[in-house]
Amino acid sequence: MASRQHHATPPALSNVRIFSGIQPTGRKHLGNYIGAIAQYISSQERGEGIFCIVDLHATTVAYDPIELRERLYDTTAILLAAGLDPARCILFRQSDVREHTELTWLLSSVSELGRLQRMHQFRDKSLAQRELVSAGLLMYPVLQAADVLAYRAEEVPVGEDQREHLELMRDVARRFNARFASDREVLVVPEHRIPEVGARIMDLQDPTSKMSTTSGSEAGTVYVLDEPKAIEKKLKSAVTDSGSEVRRDPQKPGVSNLIEILAAVRRADPAAIEVELSQARYGELKAAVAAAVVDYLAPVRERYQQLRANESALESILQDGAARAQVIAAATLADVRERMGVGAPR
Repeated sequence: MASRQHHATPPALSNVRIFSGIQPTGRKHLGNYIGAIAQYISSQERGEGIFCIVDLHATTVAYDPIELRERLYDTTAILLAAGLDPARCILFRQSDVREHTELTWLLSSVSELGRLQRMHQFRDKSLAQRELVSAGLLMYPVLQAADVLAYRAEEVPVGEDQREHLELMRDVARRFNARFASDREVLVVPEHRIPEVGARIMDLQDPTSKMSTTSGSEAGTVYVLDEPKAIEKKLKSAVTDSGSEVRRDPQKPGVSNLIEILAAVRRADPAAIEVELSQARYGELKAAVAAAVVDYLAPVRERYQQLRANESALESILQDGAARAQVIAAATLADVRERMGVGAPR
């Protein structure tokens, strides 16, 4: 089995192919925006971006079908409002490109069962499900691997919490190539790109836990579409720590989280924020973060309302993206099928 390694962020390349998927479930929060969506936008300047709204992943846990469709359009509108440009990238709905599901089945033959059972997401979510632990939840990382490997993407922008899944897909690609394609790299082994600042935004009321729409607190979660007054209230009510010094420290998770948020929103070095606010009180820190976050999210919220109102336009963008994505995914799948000896020979 290929050994696991942690790789440094790859250098920016003008022709790099970048792929990432985003769940359509739940309201998108500040952690999602800083850790993933902002990376999607900036990646358009560096290479070929392919972005997928992963509705098939959402079916691995209990869900409402009508709400899933609504949230999918919500997510599409947020991505466009944030700055994704369909003329400069490919944006599509996962279930519209059926190559994802066939490739998942084929890649399951080079995926370790024991490793899937040990994945943190599977263990955490299976414990939380009382009625049914679906086989889909177990296979979630293989589908995620297929999502990326179908496009031979060199880079995957992810949050820190997805590092484990990225390492699995790297090993799946290596194992497939070693077993079925020793003469050339049929599947590209992707690199992760984790933001240096803001990779893990924490809950404002419990700064030892990640900001989350499912397990976090309502008061501790800033949503992308929150009104300015709601954002201000949540940030000014954020839990801080004993003492009064504004600095990053493992013993000061509340203050450290606020510094990280301010640095990410301003695209600044957290050390520079510490210097700037070294004489500030906690209340002044909270006020500065609240003002910065309000300004940061305001353009997205304003554009979102107009975009979300036109579902036919959103659907047209997704369908066009799916047609473009399918051309790429179909070529990869054809190579995989040929190498594995399934289907009619080419």
